[in-house]
Amino acid sequence: MCLKSFKTLLVMLYQEQLLVAVLKEGRTIFLLQQEQGKLLLQCLVYEKFPLFRFLPTKVNKRMRQIYTEVRKLLRGIIEKRQRALEMGKDWDKEDLLGLMLKSNLNELQESQNSNGGMTTEDVFEECRLFYFAGQETTANLLTWTMVVLSMHMKWQERAREEVMQILGKNKPTFDDLNHLKIVNMILLEVLRLYPPSLLLRTVVKETKLGDLCLPAGVDLLMPMGLVHRDPEQWGGDAVEFNPERFSEGISKASKDQVSYFPFGYGPRICIGQNFAMLEAKLALSQILQHFSFELSSTYTHSPTIALTLQPKYGAQIILHKI
Repeated sequence: MCLKSFKTLLVMLYQEQLLVAVLKEGRTIFLLQQEQGKLLLQCLVYEKFPLFRFLPTKVNKRMRQIYTEVRKLLRGIIEKRQRALEMGKDWDKEDLLGLMLKSNLNELQESQNSNGGMTTEDVFEECRLFYFAGQETTANLLTWTMVVLSMHMKWQERAREEVMQILGKNKPTFDDLNHLKIVNMILLEVLRLYPPSLLLRTVVKETKLGDLCLPAGVDLLMPMGLVHRDPEQWGGDAVEFNPERFSEGISKASKDQVSYFPFGYGPRICIGQNFAMLEAKLALSQILQHFSFELSSTYTHSPTIALTLQPKYGAQIILHKI
């Protein structure tokens, strides 16, 4: 083997080892953040007693421990990726973290200002957001979609017919996914009935809202699930699964367009909503291409909030290969 080939082989082995390590660390981070969310909900019970969060209780100590563990894991991933970029390894150029680090590095080089880009702390917080908001909410959307389509086989068949007509057995392209109208209607309806998370906003300065005067520092919790099922906005079938209501788009689905906000609303709307919908369409279309599915007799329908809306007892779904 020539020296050049040997160097290429070493680079490939390094890349493979790095990828395996990142995937393993990523799974650990997912599990730790899920646990952190459940512990946070326990703490909310004591929200009226602010000093409680500073007491050395078992829950508080575990939350601090998780924060430290996640921070250590993410810092390790970030530093490995930064070293890979500095060594000129371009294998992960389409990865979100890789793109962010590259963009940040370019900005620092162009501005020649050490304060011009993101700090390590900024990158750390963005990574935490990737792992939580970017993964769990989309996973929950797909879970609820499969549950609902198992309850409404007619819509599952309609979605599969559309997928097979547009895609056949081929891998979907970006343009293909944009032509999946029925799949899109189904996802929008699932988001209406099973919104991914609570919507919390903090008033940063005194604000007048109708007849209400909201002082700075007040936390507003938007009852997304209630608004999405309000008969005055959605009609007599507000609690029923009916994707047809989105056949003419979101603006005409309800009496008031502001009644639908699974990704938030206004200038602080979720920046990743288009990516999340594209990701969900891609995953669902490929599932429909290869499987039919139904609920197991052990499934119990019990949506519960654990920061995000999840099936309390899991989603036992039986897949049948087509």
